[in-house]
Amino acid sequence: MPRQVDHDERRRQLTDALLRIASTRGLGAVSMREIAAEAGVSLRVVQYYFANKQALLESGLTELGARMNHRVRRRITDSGTPAPRELLAAVLATIVPYDEQSRLDSLAWTAYYTAALTDPALAAAGLTLPDALEDFLTVRLTGAIAADRDPRIEVASLLALANGLTSSVLSGQRSHEDALDIIDYRLDRLFEQD
Repeated sequence: MPRQVDHDERRRQLTDALLRIASTRGLGAVSMREIAAEAGVSLRVVQYYFANKQALLESGLTELGARMNHRVRRRITDSGTPAPRELLAAVLATIVPYDEQSRLDSLAWTAYYTAALTDPALAAAGLTLPDALEDFLTVRLTGAIAADRDPRIEVASLLALANGLTSSVLSGQRSHEDALDIIDYRLDRLFEQD
């Protein structure tokens, strides 16, 4: 009797193989053949699940977004319904890599971001994730800070800070804990009472 194939699990397996390659060798090393080799399947299997490389790359972006969302939800679930400062702290702390899996995901995201700078199709498929996060946080920050501060600009600067700190953690310049101290310092100033 033929073995039943879990199609969702097979897609996840192929997407995970893509992200492993992206995080260790960059998107330039990604091909359908490389994905097949990394996943331990035939090229025909990859082609069955993904019509082309673009579809495969988009599945990787979707997975990276889902992983980030899962990490954020796990952090904020521990504190119930967080106040805006705690929500910002949780999201920013999740952006900065803190374990091996988040480090690999940050490297994969960096590979995507770099490729998207010169690939309009990839940019259109993937650069909506940061915009959605910025919009989400701006809504939560609106009304929670001093009236003379622009929530969208504050969120953009905090996300830029977290992305810069991610680079410094990935390069070994500072630890995750040091990065969190910097984030806390910035949040303390944002939420300080006059």
